[in-house]
Amino acid sequence: MSTFWAYFWPPFAAGLVFALIGGLIAFRRKRRMPMVVAASLSILAVAAWHGPLGAADRLTKQIESVSRMSLDSYEMPMIASHLHHGPLTRAIQLSGPADDFQRGELALIQEQIPGVSFASWTGKGGLPLIVEGLLAALLGFLIGAALAYVAELRRRYNAQWTW
Repeated sequence: MSTFWAYFWPPFAAGLVFALIGGLIAFRRKRRMPMVVAASLSILAVAAWHGPLGAADRLTKQIESVSRMSLDSYEMPMIASHLHHGPLTRAIQLSGPADDFQRGELALIQEQIPGVSFASWTGKGGLPLIVEGLLAALLGFLIGAALAYVAELRRRYNAQWTW
């Protein structure tokens, strides 16, 4: 399970496609409104992907089940692991009875799970998952806008030739 393919690819692709379509319209007509609409649609796509379409829940279930299997393989049934919520992040919170050595090593082991940013025994979280999704969409949006701009430059350059 790769976090990129499981969660970040659709927001990236939505930003890319919306910027490409909006950019082709905006650069040809020399207006800003199509880019604003494309950016708004990208944000809505990320919000829909995160919440109603259930990508955050699927990612949470996958990471927590792998974490539980890891703890079970080390015969640590008293240790609980959950993703940090409020807001949802990719940080694992560990809790339960363990000595200092076990705490350090279990945190290192849990950090190796694909999709986990870090693991800790304290309640601190990281960057919210939806913000990471928005950053992926922004990256896709910037690449899509650049591709649309290059396509428009090519169209203008070729338009000057009238054989």
